Amino acid sequence: MTEMPITPWLIDHGYRQGTFPMGEGPRRVEWFAPYERAVFPLDGFLMSRSLRKTLRQRRFEVRFDTSFEAVMRSCRRPEGNWINEPLIQVYTEIHRQGWGHCSECWRENRLVGGVYGIVIGTVFCAESMFHRETDASKVALWAMIEKCREAGFTIFDAQVMSPHLASLGAVSMSQDEYVRRLQREGPVPLQINPDPSTLVIP
Repeated sequence: MTEMPITPWLIDHGYRQGTFPMGEGPRRVEWFAPYERAVFPLDGFLMSRSLRKTLRQRRFEVRFDTSFEAVMRSCRRPEGNWINEPLIQVYTEIHRQGWGHCSECWRENRLVGGVYGIVIGTVFCAESMFHRETDASKVALWAMIEKCREAGFTIFDAQVMSPHLASLGAVSMSQDEYVRRLQREGPVPLQINPDPSTLVIP
C-alpha cells in the first residue's frame, strides 16, 4: 500500500513491473500482481452470433477518445468500487499525454458503453469496461481490440481472468512471460487512430 502521490511516471513504472493499481477507499491506492494474466490474442476475439448481429445492425455509434473521463467514471461500481479520485485524475492526465485511450459506444447521443486503458510500448492494458445497454461493452471491447490489431500492438492485457473474459476469447499468460514482453517494449507509446471508419464489421 502506498500513500505517495500517484503520478503518470509511477503508473508507467508499476505496469512495467507487471503490477497494476486499485483504489482502496477514497484516497489510498494498492498495487497488485496476479500469478497469471488474462490476455486477448489480437485476432482472437470470439464473436457470438448475437454480437455479430448487433455489429451489423450498427446499433451503436463507436467513437474513440472523445469522453475518456466519462468512460472511466461510468466504470465505477455502486459498491465494492476500486476506481477512486486519485486514479481518475492520474489516468485522465495520462489520456491528455496521449497514452491513455478509450473506445465508446453511443446511442441517440448517450454514452451507453465503453472500455478504457493505457498503452505501454505495444501493449494495451485494459482497465475496465461498462455497459448501459446489452452488448455495448462487448462492442467497445471488440472495437478497441481491432484498433490495437490495426496499429500493430503485440498484447491486449485484460489483467485477471474471469469466465466472462474467457467466453470472449481471453487466454492465460504467465506473469513472468508477461513482464518479459512488457520490459522489451520501448518507452514511446504507439498511437491509436481515433477514426472508427477503419473498423471492419465481421
